Amino acid sequence: MHFVKWRRVTWEGCSVLLDINDGDRLVFARLSPASTLKIGKKNCSLKPLIGCPFGSLFKVENGKDGLFLLRIFHTEESNNIEEEEDGISEDVSKDNREIVDNNTAQRLTDQDIHAMQRQGATGDEIVEALITHSATFEKKTSFSQAKYRLRKQKKYAPKVLLRRPFARSICEAYFKKYPSRIGFLRLDALSLLLTMANVTAYSDILVVDMVGGLLTGAVAERLGGTGYVCNAYSGATPYPMDIARIFNFSNEICERIVRCCLTDLCPVLNGTCELVNQSKDACNSKTEQKEKLSSCESVSMEQDIVAEDGVPEVIAEKAAPLALKPSKSAKAGEGASDNLINLWKERGFSSLLIAAPELDAWSILQKLLPLLSYSAPFAIYHQYLQPLATCMHHLQIEKLAVGLQISEPWLREYQVLPSRTHPCMQMSAFGGYILSGTRTCTYDAHSH
Repeated sequence: MHFVKWRRVTWEGCSVLLDINDGDRLVFARLSPASTLKIGKKNCSLKPLIGCPFGSLFKVENGKDGLFLLRIFHTEESNNIEEEEDGISEDVSKDNREIVDNNTAQRLTDQDIHAMQRQGATGDEIVEALITHSATFEKKTSFSQAKYRLRKQKKYAPKVLLRRPFARSICEAYFKKYPSRIGFLRLDALSLLLTMANVTAYSDILVVDMVGGLLTGAVAERLGGTGYVCNAYSGATPYPMDIARIFNFSNEICERIVRCCLTDLCPVLNGTCELVNQSKDACNSKTEQKEKLSSCESVSMEQDIVAEDGVPEVIAEKAAPLALKPSKSAKAGEGASDNLINLWKERGFSSLLIAAPELDAWSILQKLLPLLSYSAPFAIYHQYLQPLATCMHHLQIEKLAVGLQISEPWLREYQVLPSRTHPCMQMSAFGGYILSGTRTCTYDAHSH
C-alpha cells in the first residue's frame, strides 16, 4: 500500500486556510514573514504561524505594536469549554420574557472600551468587563448567557484556526463563500463523484475540470502520487486550475498532474473522433461527433476566498526584498509527454471525471468515451438535471454504457451542543446531480 507523507507543520511559502471565529470567515493565505491578515480595521502579521502544526488555534491580542496572534494550547481551550458547560448545566429554569432589548442594559460605553484597549487590556478582559457591566446578563438563561459571551468573544477576542488545505476544507470554503467559482459543487457531491468514478491508487484518470482545479486536486490527493491525472482541455488555452496549487502537493504528486489537449488524445477526422492504435476487430463503435468542444472562458481563480461582503479578500503582502520560497505545487499541470499520450491511446484511461457545467454533457462524453478502456467507469457532474438526463438518454439508445444512474446527493449539518442538538437553521438544500455508468463494448452481430 502506498502512503503519502504530509508535513505536519507549516513552512514559509505554504498555503493555509485560516478559519476565523469557527467558520464566520474563511481566508486562504500563503505564509511569509511579510503576509498579513486584516482583523477588523487593522492588519495582523502571519509570521507567528510559520512553523506551527496544522490545527493550531490562535487568539488575537492587542500589543504595543498593534494586533498580534498568540497561540492557544489545547489544555487552556479545553478548560474554558468545561467551565462553559458547567455554567450551562447549573440553571436552565430561567427565561427571557422580562428582558427588554432597548440598548440601555450595557453600562460600559465605547469610550471605556477604547480606553481599555489603549491600556493594553486583552480581549478576554474586555469580554468579562462587558458581562460585569451588563444589567440583564444574570437574568438571562444559561443558553442565552453562552450566546452573549460567544458573540462578544468573536468581536473583541477573535480566534484563528490554522487548517490544512485539503479537498474537504477547500471545497467547504469555496462553497460557503463563492460557490459559483466551483460550479456549486458541494462536498458530498465531490465525494460521490470520486466514488462513482472509482478513483483509486495506480489509476490513470481523465479529467475535464472547469471548476477551477478543485476536481483535479481532489483526484491527485486521492491517488497520492500514484497513477496520473490528465486534465484535458479543448482549444488553445487550458482551463484554469489555480485551486489545485493550494493543496501544497509535493514534487512527487505534482509530476503526476499533467495537461493534454483533446486533439492530441483523439485526432479529429471529418468530424469524427477516432482513437489511434485502437485495434478491436470484434467491436464497432456507433458514436459520431456532432459538434466540437467550444472554447469556454472560465473565471480566474484566486487563492483567497471572499469575505462576508462578497468581495474577494486578498492577503496583503508588503513589498519587501525578501526571497520568498516558491510553492512546490506551482509545477502541477505541465504538458503530458508523448510516451504517456501514446500509452493512453493504446490502453485507455481507467476512469473519466467531468465537471464542466458550462458545456454540453453529451457533446463532451461523445468525444471522451472512446478514450476509456472497456468496463471503465465514468461520472459527470452538472448543476442541473436536464443535461444529464439528455446524455443518459443518448447513452441508452446507442448502448454505449451500462449501470447508468443519476444521483442527487443530500447533506444535512447538525449542531451538537449540550441540551440543544438540532439541524442547523441555515443549510444548503441543493448539491447538483451526478450521472455515472460503465463503458461497454458494442459488438456487430453481422460480423460473426
